[in-house]
Amino acid sequence: MKIVKRVAIIFVIAFAVFYVITRPHDAANAVQVAANAVWGAGAAIVNFFASLAGA
Repeated sequence: MKIVKRVAIIFVIAFAVFYVITRPHDAANAVQVAANAVWGAGAAIVNFFASLAGA
C-alpha cells in the first residue's frame, strides 16, 4: 500500500509541475482561487466563534 501512495504522490507532483510549465497563468489562477477559499473559510470560522462569544 505504501508503494501506491508513493506513486500517487509522485504523479500529483509531476502533474502540478507540468501544469505550471505549460499553463502558468491558469496555475496562478488556481492557486489564487484555492487561497481565497481557505481565507474565506478562516473568516467564516472566526465569525462563527465571534458570534458564539457575543451570544
